[in-house]
Amino acid sequence: MDWGTELWDQFEVLERHTQWGLDLLDRYVKFVKERTEVEQAYAKQLRSLVKKYMPKRPGKDDPESKFSQQQSFVQILQEVNDFAGQRELVAENLSVHVCLELAKYSQEVKQERKMHFQEGRRAQQQLESGFKQLENSKRKFERDCREAEKAAQTAERLDQDINATKADVEKAKQQAHLRSHMAEESKNEYAAQLQRFNRDQAHFYFSQMPQIFNKLQDMDERRATHLGAGYRLLSEAELQVVPIIAKCLEGMKVAADAVDAKNDSQVLIELHKSGFARPGDVEFEDFSQPMNRVPSDSSLGTPSDGRPELRGPGRSRAKRWPFSKKNKTVVTEDFSHLPPEQQRKRLQQQLEERNRELQKEIDQREALKKMKDVYEKTPQMGDPASLEPQITETLNNIERLKLEVQKYEAWLAEAESRVLSNRGDTLGRHTRPPDPPASAPPDSSSNSNNGSQDNKESSEEPPSEEGQDAPIYTEFDEDFEEEPASPIGHCVAIYHFEGSSEGTISMAEGEDLSLMEEDKGDGWTRVRRKQGGEGYVPTSYLRVTLN
Repeated sequence: MDWGTELWDQFEVLERHTQWGLDLLDRYVKFVKERTEVEQAYAKQLRSLVKKYMPKRPGKDDPESKFSQQQSFVQILQEVNDFAGQRELVAENLSVHVCLELAKYSQEVKQERKMHFQEGRRAQQQLESGFKQLENSKRKFERDCREAEKAAQTAERLDQDINATKADVEKAKQQAHLRSHMAEESKNEYAAQLQRFNRDQAHFYFSQMPQIFNKLQDMDERRATHLGAGYRLLSEAELQVVPIIAKCLEGMKVAADAVDAKNDSQVLIELHKSGFARPGDVEFEDFSQPMNRVPSDSSLGTPSDGRPELRGPGRSRAKRWPFSKKNKTVVTEDFSHLPPEQQRKRLQQQLEERNRELQKEIDQREALKKMKDVYEKTPQMGDPASLEPQITETLNNIERLKLEVQKYEAWLAEAESRVLSNRGDTLGRHTRPPDPPASAPPDSSSNSNNGSQDNKESSEEPPSEEGQDAPIYTEFDEDFEEEPASPIGHCVAIYHFEGSSEGTISMAEGEDLSLMEEDKGDGWTRVRRKQGGEGYVPTSYLRVTLN
């Protein structure tokens, strides 16, 4: 079915319909254009949001970048930024393949439609002109017939009138004959005009206008096809970026799964672990006998200048108090302003950087030497003397870096010795809880270590090994020699403990023990092993159940 056959008389309808189709095409182009503006604005806002929350400092300079939480957040921001790029790609594809192409096609269709309707209107005007000529010839034929009939009646009346002269009768007959001849010519002209109009009309309705209408139908169907393709491009532009958007979303999921709370806790330890040993116990100073009092090395003493001095085994006035307000420190080249552990790490980093720079300079020196050899063998390639300044500069840099490496190696060795010494008797720092209390069990306070150095560098020295290995108490009570006491409870060793000091007893992790005496507030508990033997162990190493 085609328009030329079925809609042969619907010229105005087809004109309105084709105009509506072009308007719809233009509306869709405008819609897609505004859609691209929305996508571009959305992508721009996403990029601004990412820029707002993206860390300003480089990753290597930002301690927070070492935490998995921060790394995951940065990865999510990067995925959002990539997602914004895909939205921009959608906007670009829609703008190029839909807006521009359909807008251009719309202009072509408008020109084609205008041409077809102009052709149809010319055909209509020609048919109307032929119809007017037909009407004119028809009216002339009608008028000539009336005039001929009137002239014939006049001639007949004069012929019967006895008073009319012969000349009048002849004249009337000639006039009637002339009118009759004119009517006959008008008749022939009218018939010819009618035949010509019928032929033109048949051509108009059966050939000319159907062809124009069919062209309009083909044009409109092509327009609808292009519009449908434009509709499809809207979805294809989205489908094209779906795989990459899916990867962005999957990257966000991976970033979420990468958050490792335990590792972040360990990172915090590595970043801020000072390496200092824990403060020792503050000992009692007996002021009841001021003349005979000898202040212990780990107590607050008052030197001759009247200023209080914090003293203890292996510590001087520079001893750190973990809860005091930290003063502003002066940054030094050897990072001695930092705690021992942090100093060691920073020195290690500086040493690695200097070694990399040194290797780079050595490689450059070798390259310059090879180039100089090439210039000496083939002078046309260059002057060997021109490389001397660069070689000299490289050698100077190598010597400078070697000195710096030696300097940092010395500082690093010193820092590592400080870290090792400050660890003291801490065994298995990452495999067991904090060390047991430094205080001794009952009846052993008199055997505490009093040895210390009170010089300027004593704040960096570890507690003496003599104090660590000294017996927890020397006057062991006589309870073990008496009748064995009854257990007052049951306990399980949570961690392994090596009872190396007198009065203590070793225990293995998970070992069942009998509770013989509760903790009296000094951090020690007296237990008995099943295979025999009693002694004191750290209370924090036990899970206790009383009878």
